[in-house]
Amino acid sequence: MKAMLGMYDRPETAPAHDRFWTRIHDALGYGPPQLTRDVDFWTLWTSPDLILGQTCGLVYKTHLHGQVHLVGTPDYGLTDCPAGHVFGVYLARRDAVSTSLSDLSTGTFAYSAPWSQTGWASPALHFAELGLAPTTRLQTGGHYLSARAVAEQQADFTAVDFMTWELIRRYDDFAQDLQVIGRMPAVPSGPFITADPSAVPALQTALDAAVRDMSSEDQAILGLKGIARLPVSAYLQLPIPPVPTQL
Repeated sequence: MKAMLGMYDRPETAPAHDRFWTRIHDALGYGPPQLTRDVDFWTLWTSPDLILGQTCGLVYKTHLHGQVHLVGTPDYGLTDCPAGHVFGVYLARRDAVSTSLSDLSTGTFAYSAPWSQTGWASPALHFAELGLAPTTRLQTGGHYLSARAVAEQQADFTAVDFMTWELIRRYDDFAQDLQVIGRMPAVPSGPFITADPSAVPALQTALDAAVRDMSSEDQAILGLKGIARLPVSAYLQLPIPPVPTQL
């Protein structure tokens, strides 16, 4: 069996994620003793041995629905957000001449991947509504890398989810070179999934217990306030964005 909680896993949060998994494991009564970190996300998401993982909402809709089973949705308790939802933010350099999306779209937009909800889908749909199309697009492979690309002047602006931005603000010096210039509509948070449908009820109980028993320190580190029970339809109704070459 394999378990992964890698969406917001980084050296500074890894110990808290390990403790969170230990609580889940103990409440569940079985599963791997440690999280898997040396295997790429796609391999884990599609593994028949995945007992618990976290994925992107758009990935769940477009690639994983029908292969994996929804366990629950993390609730980060964000202001002006429904339970189990998160919003994305636009970032530009602090010294940007303009913070207008219209002006910035004449430059380079850094995005994580075409299958990312807040890294591509939400901003792409927003651009389409505004009649904008970034002149140049730079695929970075991750939210963190997109933010860093803007800070290092490889791109003019980007979009990342709020939790990623909070971690960057907390742990990365380059955050001082960035500013939030806008916010995107809330979407369902990246869901917890499993390859084993029979394990869903026990996993839901274990997740609830693990969050309830989490220390205040770990709760502050992970930002996790609870587990929401969103229906599968909350993810399936997410609109499909244009691919980067079509924008």
